[in-house]
Amino acid sequence: MFADSVYSELDFLHSEEKRLIFPRFFKAGKGEYGEGDKFIGVTVPNMRLVAKSHEDASLEDIDSLLCSPWHEMRLCGLLILVEQVKRTKTRKWLKEHSEDEAEKKRKEVFDFYLCHTERINNWDLVDLTAPAIVGEYLLDKDRTIIYKLADSSLLWEQRIAIVSTYAFIRANDYDDIYRLSSLLINHKHDLIHKALGWMLREAGKRDKAPLLDFLDEHAASMPRTMLRYSIEKFNDVERKYYMNMKQSVKANH
Repeated sequence: MFADSVYSELDFLHSEEKRLIFPRFFKAGKGEYGEGDKFIGVTVPNMRLVAKSHEDASLEDIDSLLCSPWHEMRLCGLLILVEQVKRTKTRKWLKEHSEDEAEKKRKEVFDFYLCHTERINNWDLVDLTAPAIVGEYLLDKDRTIIYKLADSSLLWEQRIAIVSTYAFIRANDYDDIYRLSSLLINHKHDLIHKALGWMLREAGKRDKAPLLDFLDEHAASMPRTMLRYSIEKFNDVERKYYMNMKQSVKANH
């Protein structure tokens, strides 16, 4: 079976040290967000090698990977999807297929991905795949789905919504990340704070003025982690200014 073959390839590349470290790193302990996840102990570069060697896999085969209890098996399946999307944009692929076929394939992968969000169930699975599969697909389309995901009760769908905006940000389109940041600013989970802060930082690296405007309005009420991530590339004086805004509000309470 396909899944058994991929498992053997990944197991051949595993590191015993990583196998022991990953459950702690990805919070797989009781009561943690990755509770019960199992790890082979394979690094992302090695998983990318395996994924690329199976870029012709069917969606049925990829589904078998996403159903696996092994973290790396699920990520490998998602990385195969990324490879399939990337391939539709290459000159070689487009010589043999029409742009309509390319668009059809991207939508097929997009739809498949969003039907399996319960299996995209840790931050690395989201972060390594959502921009390419969701964000890039939506670049020239209606983005209502982003806000449906952000309003989901599933943490991973909310993170998909946020991290997908990385594709928009790289295209110098920042409206959605500021809108999502306002909508989710009171979220209770640290993984959402980190994702928002990360995307705000990336937007600010490209155009600082909108980030400064956002921070002037919201820094005092932002979760500390979200604020800290968003100002990571600022100079010492700027970081101190915005952190003091946060601390002043805390002191007054």
